[in-house]
Amino acid sequence: MDASKLLKEKKFWFASVLVVWAAALQGHMMWIKKQDAFKQKFGDPIDAKEDLGVEREEGKKNSELLED
Repeated sequence: MDASKLLKEKKFWFASVLVVWAAALQGHMMWIKKQDAFKQKFGDPIDAKEDLGVEREEGKKNSELLED
C-alpha cells in the first residue's frame, strides 16, 4: 500500500491513536503501582501529619500540606 494512501485512511489513524492510548494507560497504571508500593514501604506523608494531630484542610493539595 502506498504511504500517502495509508496516511489518508481513517482506520490507520484510529488504530494508531488506540495503540498510543493503550500504551499511555499501561504506563500510568505502572506508575500508580509504583507509587502505592512506595507508600506501603515508607508510609504516606499525609497520614504521618494526621498522626501528629495536624488536620487536613479541604481543598488543599498534598504539596501545600507538606509545606506547613
